[in-house]
Amino acid sequence: MNDQEAVVELRGVTKTYPGDVHALRGVDLTVARGDLLAIVGPSGSGKSTMLHLIGTLDRPTTGTVLVTGHDVATLSDRQLSGLRSRTLGFVFQQFHLSPGVSALDNVADGLLYTGTGRRARRERAAEALERVGLGHRLGHRPSELSGGEQQRVAVARAVAGDPPLLLADEPTGNLDSHAGADVLAVLADLNESGTTVAVITHDAEIAGWCRRQVRLRDGLVVDGHEHDHLSPVELLRGARR
Repeated sequence: MNDQEAVVELRGVTKTYPGDVHALRGVDLTVARGDLLAIVGPSGSGKSTMLHLIGTLDRPTTGTVLVTGHDVATLSDRQLSGLRSRTLGFVFQQFHLSPGVSALDNVADGLLYTGTGRRARRERAAEALERVGLGHRLGHRPSELSGGEQQRVAVARAVAGDPPLLLADEPTGNLDSHAGADVLAVLADLNESGTTVAVITHDAEIAGWCRRQVRLRDGLVVDGHEHDHLSPVELLRGARR
């Protein structure tokens, strides 16, 4: 695999916190363009630390983190912010939507720092909401949406800027199984249209829906494999029936 095909590379990455806490212990990982990847493991395995490093929210203690070929350790905070806004979309367990604002403007406000004018931001927001199946709910506020719909608004906000990599941290943690399967199906659809998706989860069933799994334990990668007997979209759509 050449560097142009890799969205993220971790090379010999460690992360140590005060108190001699070794969250990651020499991790090598490549996230290829087009991956649908689950990073899975129990609490304390290093998943959240890996998310923070891949998402450029933190820097490694030792080793190298490359995001679209850029060495995170060599960038200033301003350069990191620019790389993050161009490259990464984030979806979290909590929806983080503004309660008094429509779905359209919740998504459009995520583009405030792109330098795009208000009209163009709202047009891109409408397109993103259409992509996640909410084109008919543009004017609804979060309180008028179900939990699954609110999470889909959060997904739309994350992808409105068309980032090459979407990071989803326990994206179904606050949803029932049906709404969770709907959200995962949206992620799989986005992946089929070209977005690289990495899902951080402790749930083995969710990990099984992803084409590739990387399993962490005690700060180490202990397993990594692919399966493609069914496409992720087929698996997820079957789960919603």
